[in-house]
Amino acid sequence: QVVNYAPFTLLPSAVPSVLFEQAYAVQQDFNLLVDAISQNKEFLEDTLASTIKVDDFTARLFRIHMQVLEEGLAQSVFLGINRSDYMFDCGVDGTPALKQIEINTIAASFGGLTSRTAAVHGQVLKMLGKSKEASRLLPNNPSKGLALGIAKAWELYGSQSAVVMFVVEEVQRNIFDQRCVENELWNRNIRVIRKRFRDVFEKGSLDDAKRLYMDGQEVAVVYYREGYVPKNYDQQNWEARLLLERSRAVKCPDIATQLAGTKKVQQELSRPGTLERLLPGRAEAVTRIRATFAGLYSLDVGEEGDKIAAMAIADPDQFVLKPQREGGGNNLYGEELRQVLEKIRDSPERTSYILMDKIKPQPAINYLLRAHSPLQVSECISELGIFGVYVRQGKEMVMNKAAGHLLRTKAIEHADGGVAAGVAVLDTPYLV
Repeated sequence: QVVNYAPFTLLPSAVPSVLFEQAYAVQQDFNLLVDAISQNKEFLEDTLASTIKVDDFTARLFRIHMQVLEEGLAQSVFLGINRSDYMFDCGVDGTPALKQIEINTIAASFGGLTSRTAAVHGQVLKMLGKSKEASRLLPNNPSKGLALGIAKAWELYGSQSAVVMFVVEEVQRNIFDQRCVENELWNRNIRVIRKRFRDVFEKGSLDDAKRLYMDGQEVAVVYYREGYVPKNYDQQNWEARLLLERSRAVKCPDIATQLAGTKKVQQELSRPGTLERLLPGRAEAVTRIRATFAGLYSLDVGEEGDKIAAMAIADPDQFVLKPQREGGGNNLYGEELRQVLEKIRDSPERTSYILMDKIKPQPAINYLLRAHSPLQVSECISELGIFGVYVRQGKEMVMNKAAGHLLRTKAIEHADGGVAAGVAVLDTPYLV
């Protein structure tokens, strides 16, 4: 009733090694890009202008961002933990290419559980008499890399007695994933507390220097594992979020970095010249990043947006319609995409969505093991995520690294949704 095993594939899935290496090679560039966007007030303001008129959730986050900037940032150390997700697109000629689906800048999960998955698949392969294949599975421990970033931010905050606070949901289904990261911090003698927004509202306070206190304990780092969807907030929770953002504590992410992960920003990045403006003098990084972009289109009001909407309505199977939401299970495809677009094509509401080329990966056969589900062979597609961690103090980048990977696999009948949404399962890449 209480505990289920996390869902996983029976066998590891084949991943082209050249694309796997490409995804790792570009991660530090994406870390720099996310950090650059978070510091660029004008870029965020211009990019999200149309979205905040029609999307209340993004608008409220943006208002907190502006208020904190007006008061003057109390925070001087910045910690980013993100996960860039890709699929392998089989183009016209059948050669797979790495294409970015999205970048998650808040509560990017499964760094803990995926640290355990390779051992499971190694065991399965050995039991099948495939020891040679088992030895080729790569070790992978994102929870250690994520904890290193949190530990560095804690150290730079500069108070030995301060704690790290995980902000967690009311009901925490994915607790063991978080425990892996938490235990890595305890192993470094860093105290961890787990609180909900409600606890922060009731017991959180700031002193004159904007130091954050919970139950009398100073908080050095706030690590959000919730706060990324509208249902995470009521009025109290919004007030709690504002309190946290105004504090000196290192927020992971701070609100500007959360906004940097919105779909609207993703679409703006694909416009010619935008990457060059955000990463001046980094031509090679720009080239590496741009190589991973799928076609992204704006539905802003005007002639360009009208054209794009008409194109998608005419041929909905070529596209994905994405709202400004995290957490999986929100995207629209096919007939559903067409119906929604037809309804909102003449309304400013369409600006709260972006349109993206639909990626067409090559399916493979696997078994998906899920508690209380029958075991059956499925045609599956996979999504590769690379965890990135960076720490910046003032203007100086102190840490910037790729921290491990996550492979998630789902049956092809499910267009959208991750592990937490109950669709995808944990997997291990078998490089080919």
